[in-house]
Amino acid sequence: MGCAARGGSRAASRSGSTELHAGAMFRSSSGQESLSAEGGRPDVSSVRAFLLDLDGTCYGEAGAVPGAAAAIADLRRRGVPLRFVTNTTRRSRRLLAERLAGYGFAVRPEEIVTTVMAAVALLQERGVRRVAPLVADATLEDLAAFDLAGERPEVVLVGDLGDAWTFERMNRGFRHLMEGAELVCLQRDRYWQQGDGLALDAGPFVAALEYATGKRATVTGKPSPAFYSAAVASLRAEGVVGPEGVVMVGDDLWGDIQGAQGAGLRAWLVRTGKFREDVYATSGIVADRVIGSVAELSALIQQA
Repeated sequence: MGCAARGGSRAASRSGSTELHAGAMFRSSSGQESLSAEGGRPDVSSVRAFLLDLDGTCYGEAGAVPGAAAAIADLRRRGVPLRFVTNTTRRSRRLLAERLAGYGFAVRPEEIVTTVMAAVALLQERGVRRVAPLVADATLEDLAAFDLAGERPEVVLVGDLGDAWTFERMNRGFRHLMEGAELVCLQRDRYWQQGDGLALDAGPFVAALEYATGKRATVTGKPSPAFYSAAVASLRAEGVVGPEGVVMVGDDLWGDIQGAQGAGLRAWLVRTGKFREDVYATSGIVADRVIGSVAELSALIQQA
């Protein structure tokens, strides 16, 4: 993974759970700014839009992150463009919107950018018709454009199956790949935070198939630059053109932070969900800012 050296002021930004530099640069609605304590480097100033991760960032298995729904509602009142970007593969966009509504978030399905929809676009662009889906049943409604039961699939599509992973499923996918199918994965996250602790995500299963077949998976979700480009492009109607000023906020070091930075975005790490201080300290990844949770976003934008 990334091995960028930590140094100076950026390393210091991780010293407290929610600390903000006293003189950090902010832009108010009037356009006034103050200078950053980090040698005048712009930080919160010029934020034009947020991309917000879902699981572990906006909510967890127990419900919404405290204060998150109110902060996001306030950002909307201030006219800050938002997109909700997720590697979650166990729910369709419709079901994700319903879950968010149940937690107090007002989000339209079209504001949610999922790895499943990115995969659909990629496969249709390539003219793929037959797909062997190793995904949760709830995801299948977003794959209705494909033949999911045909023989000799052109693509094996891998998502997170959780407890539904079995040797039989893995071996069926392995056989399709050895017979010539392409390996496409919705995401390759290492692990996620569930109610009783960390749990393996899709990444280790994708790695197993890669190892067994010698094939390299095409990734459609985070950290793919194409995924971030599509998320940013979805903001064009709201006046956002290109990654400048777009900030990714999430709890995953590789998919959310390193991936977004690799796509030219700024990336803010939250101390919720799967965040672990020791993992961050040894990862070689440097977030542009570390905050306690998304509940702080509204206050950050307000300050000047």
